[in-house]
Amino acid sequence: MIELDSSVHPELVPLSWLIGSWEGVGVVGYADTPEKQFGQRVDFVAHPGTPFLQYAAHAWLLSEDGELESTLTLETGIWQLVRPRDAGDVGPGMLVPTEEPSFTSAAAVETLRTNDEGFEIEAEIVHPHGVMELYAGHVKGPRIDLSTDVVARTKTAKEYTASTRMYGLVGGELMWAWDMAALGHELATHSSARLKKLA
Repeated sequence: MIELDSSVHPELVPLSWLIGSWEGVGVVGYADTPEKQFGQRVDFVAHPGTPFLQYAAHAWLLSEDGELESTLTLETGIWQLVRPRDAGDVGPGMLVPTEEPSFTSAAAVETLRTNDEGFEIEAEIVHPHGVMELYAGHVKGPRIDLSTDVVARTKTAKEYTASTRMYGLVGGELMWAWDMAALGHELATHSSARLKKLA
């Protein structure tokens, strides 16, 4: 059962099952690279009054005896529902709103529901390896499907062109899978994990 904090913004209700800290293990590999086990902690933070989730994920390679070997990545980002931005929203930059917010009630958020009873979402994820991903996707119940709409790379980044991610809440655990197209390969399995919610 999901307990919803009354301070959670109405726009975050469809994503509320993500909120909190999760930790567990997974498997990573790709193309000709052998599979390895990794540990991961993922945090989804809802700041009071904000219509987005702050995302942070730390993954580390595990040695054969289960000890931390080295950090694989530190991802940061923002996850939110897709909707028009208007004068009631902050931005661009830190420009303050000039009108009252438009989506402050459950009824207003319901107008964003798609024909299949879900919601469109977007996620921006930044990696420390010179890669930024802009994902477009869909949340329906405790399942999220994301596909890259844009991948931006610095001139020093390795070749990376697209990815998909799937997240689901199964038996109280957060399970996810990530496929990617990189290093001259087509979209293929890259990593997956099973995470338990921390108390």
